[in-house]
Amino acid sequence: MDDLTLVAVVATALFFDFTNGFHDTANSIATSVSTRALSPRLAVLSAAILNVAGAFVSFEVAATVATGIVNPAAVTLDVVLAGLVGAITWNLITWYLGLPSSSSHALIGGMVGSAIAATGFDVVKWNGLVEKVAVPSLVAPLLGIVGAAALMVTLMWIVRRRSPGPVNRVFRRLQLVSGGFVAFTHGTNDAQKTMGIIALALVASGHLGADFDRPPFWVIVSAAVAMGLGTYAGGWRIIKTLGTRIAKLDPPRGFAAQTTTAGILWTTAHFGFPVSTTHTISGSVLGAGATHRLNAVRWGVAGNILLAWVMTIPAAALVGAGMETLTRLPAGDALVFGLAAVIAAVAFGARSWQTRRVAVAEA
Repeated sequence: MDDLTLVAVVATALFFDFTNGFHDTANSIATSVSTRALSPRLAVLSAAILNVAGAFVSFEVAATVATGIVNPAAVTLDVVLAGLVGAITWNLITWYLGLPSSSSHALIGGMVGSAIAATGFDVVKWNGLVEKVAVPSLVAPLLGIVGAAALMVTLMWIVRRRSPGPVNRVFRRLQLVSGGFVAFTHGTNDAQKTMGIIALALVASGHLGADFDRPPFWVIVSAAVAMGLGTYAGGWRIIKTLGTRIAKLDPPRGFAAQTTTAGILWTTAHFGFPVSTTHTISGSVLGAGATHRLNAVRWGVAGNILLAWVMTIPAAALVGAGMETLTRLPAGDALVFGLAAVIAAVAFGARSWQTRRVAVAEA
């Protein structure tokens, strides 16, 4: 029975990784698409490949997720399964609404909620949650705002005497590099989170020691491929929000936002901080856009993103706690696994229906 539960947990974790990929595709390609540096199809394909490549670099974030947030000794497979379903549910809700919320926060919130429901508040490593998640996740978007604004001001000074046409052409080419770097660091940061969750499940089931140096190779490959496939599936509504609705970006500002984001993600991955890629690039887009003029930023959209940011961990935690309660019922594991499938089917079905309705209205 434990082996079947472990299989269900791994499958659910990889599905979460898939939703993370299409939910966060916009992080690396939205600004490239909006400034026409890349076509949408080519942007998605290149982002998928680089996401997979980035997943094989550094495993500090995986270790943090596996052992730094909740006490692995007190975690069961039921807790991991329930936490994953909580994260998936919130991911799909925000994806349907087109809100660029944090898959990272959803995963951590789901795990914290299910663990607390199972064994109480002592299971959470509160110092680790604050020092490795809360503080870095607050600082990263603020650094994105300041860093992107500073970089953009510097670029404006460098090209101040040049005509916009040639400048835009140069920066469209440079965005091929900066956007690729964001995709690569997104894989380095976000794919590690799923690796950490699967590793935590392996520890809970006795298949892996708690003092592991890196996840097993099959875990690394499967997490990387799942994220790459999810990235290729794309998240077009979120791409529109990040690429055009927060602020209208030209190629230099797109380059500044991407370069700043990639630098922050690379640094935080090195220290094992599972920060939100979404919030980091949202902050960078705000900073780059504000250098044009403050009213170039659509602050109402930014406020909606902030609201989703604040709600993500508690909302995912509540769902995770509820799912953990359901696992205590007879055949509870199967029930929760089935609920995950139903939630996914409803979300994809509703999104498909909405897309068809919009297409008919525009015809």
